[in-house]
Amino acid sequence: MLKEIHPEMLKQLRSYYPPGTRVMLIRMNDPYTKLQPGTKGTVTGVDDIGTIHVNWDSGSSLGIAFGEDECRKIGGARI
Repeated sequence: MLKEIHPEMLKQLRSYYPPGTRVMLIRMNDPYTKLQPGTKGTVTGVDDIGTIHVNWDSGSSLGIAFGEDECRKIGGARI
């Protein structure tokens, strides 16, 4: 189930994760993904529901779902 995102939180996510930001996967709540914690990738954008879209170095482009998954900006704090 998708969680609603407050407009101010969406604004903060877009500010913190602009396109080109490097991130590392902490956890993904998807039993079918082959992505593993520690996988790195590059943010391509944040959509209107707060999903952080990432081009993973492994070739995947699965997004980080707001409130479900967790990534860390490389060199930054967790969100």
